[in-house]
Amino acid sequence: MRLAQVLFTQGFGTRRVCAGLIGQGLVSIGGQVADDPDQEVATDGLRFSVQGREWLYQASALVLLHKPAGYECSQKPKHHPSVLMLLPAPLRTRGLQPVGRLDEDTTGLLLLTDDGTLIHKLTSPKHHVPKVYEVTAKHPVDDTQVQRLRDGVVLDDDPQPVRAADCQATGSHTLRLTLTEGKYHQVKRMLAAVGNRCEGLHRSAIGGLKLEGGPERGHWRWVTDEERAALLAPR
Repeated sequence: MRLAQVLFTQGFGTRRVCAGLIGQGLVSIGGQVADDPDQEVATDGLRFSVQGREWLYQASALVLLHKPAGYECSQKPKHHPSVLMLLPAPLRTRGLQPVGRLDEDTTGLLLLTDDGTLIHKLTSPKHHVPKVYEVTAKHPVDDTQVQRLRDGVVLDDDPQPVRAADCQATGSHTLRLTLTEGKYHQVKRMLAAVGNRCEGLHRSAIGGLKLEGGPERGHWRWVTDEERAALLAPR
């Protein structure tokens, strides 16, 4: 692929802007300035830098963001900044979208991608991708509440009970809740249905992908090919 086209696909601007960046000597490959927009480069494993920023070529981008509180999972936020503002400009330019949503006050693992097919696979209930939440409750958690969450509770907008794929008490006021579907405010409403209240919510894992080990809150990283494959593995 021509170098100017590489920059364009990665979100570094229009084709003219990308050619200009290269022509001005602002793009490097392997530490060497690449100043020819028409230079042919192999994209597999390609690493380059633009104005000193290191970049890894991704045909379709999938990133893991450690979402802090105070951000909305929306391209058109109403009351708080968008989580997209935590990403560098090239990723915003190429149209990354959150895979599902976390409430403004919910923290933790959020995936974003520009691959619509991948979004569908990860959010469709029929694929049963588990999501793990660390829940802080207002009132003490007891065995009865835990069992009811496992057995299923009825929410006010659906006569069919919703069940936790797994639920464990992790402290006097904390739970680890695993869900394989995603209804509006589901964790908070499930806690309310068993007579408790959600005071804090943090997503710690999606599928086999865990937030443990980084990145730090408010930061992001690429999802590796191995991690992507594990997310999509049949269950």
